[in-house]
Amino acid sequence: MPSATRDIYLGTDSGATTSKTGGVFANGEPVSLQLRQSSTNAQNGTAAVVAGWVEGAEGFLKDNGLTWDRVAAAGLALPGPYQVYGVLDKSSNLPECFIGWNFHADYSAAIAKAAGREIPLYVGNDGDFGGVGEAARVRGETKATVLLLAPGSGLGTAYMDANGLPLSGDHLAGMEGGHMPIPRHLLGHGLDEVPPFSCGCGRDWGCIEAYSTISGLPQFIEFFLAKYPDHELAASTDTPKNKGLSLRGRAQKGDPLALKIFDIQARALGIHVANLSMALDPGIVVIGGGLMDPDSTTPEFRERYLGGIRAAALPYLFRKQRAELKLVPATLGELSQSIGAALVALYSSKA
Repeated sequence: MPSATRDIYLGTDSGATTSKTGGVFANGEPVSLQLRQSSTNAQNGTAAVVAGWVEGAEGFLKDNGLTWDRVAAAGLALPGPYQVYGVLDKSSNLPECFIGWNFHADYSAAIAKAAGREIPLYVGNDGDFGGVGEAARVRGETKATVLLLAPGSGLGTAYMDANGLPLSGDHLAGMEGGHMPIPRHLLGHGLDEVPPFSCGCGRDWGCIEAYSTISGLPQFIEFFLAKYPDHELAASTDTPKNKGLSLRGRAQKGDPLALKIFDIQARALGIHVANLSMALDPGIVVIGGGLMDPDSTTPEFRERYLGGIRAAALPYLFRKQRAELKLVPATLGELSQSIGAALVALYSSKA
């Protein structure tokens, strides 16, 4: 529990390739907004991953002139789904040998050893915890509920209740809103009507993730290059993945193909906002992901992207939602999940 001497809450965000560490004080303010990250080293097994988490935590404390004595609790954000609380099931981004891994027990033991005492540890889905971090920034002193959509390699989705905590289901899969189907007939008409896209999850019903994130960009390129035969990418021998990753930079320079693809992605995300608003009725929608990164995109591009999301959502909302629903950009960037994990530790300890 927080006290005069134990007032720091650590948060670790473990992705498939990199892990990030953050923290908050007992009042919820971030200890630092400087990104601290290291390799997850999943290819070396679970022990190496845990060692990296501890190294990141100790490095974060040292960077900020803190010690384990100040730490009241810790949080860990890790992609699901889980078999039970703190035990990993099959993850699309981690090795098969990680299935059944009790990461809660292993990390709890590791931080207890590092600190010389038991430290409460709270774990959960990375998208959910990222939503907690962003919600804390936009709610202010209100009790508004918050929906987060963060398109990146996949579509992170989270819904935070009036207490700032994520909506969690019985099966501990996290809010996998990226694998809900999109009403594809609303995305385009005539020659621009996009075909069914495949999704890495294996579902064939048209996952929104394939139409709104990096994962679907190669399929967009393959479809639209027939209409842009003179485009530079038509003659490129680069990999489909690298072609897709080049679109963000091309869009900042006004490339018509790149802008067209991101316009459709914005429309897809806007329709998804309306879909989820029917079920969740949020007060605020936060849009995150790399397309909202001020270091990687221009103000003009971000305004166009957010405007496309808003324009696509509005016709399908109820009148009061159209008047009052706030759509805002995320502000924490890559820090959202580590800070969100720290906030979950804080909120849970207080509860």
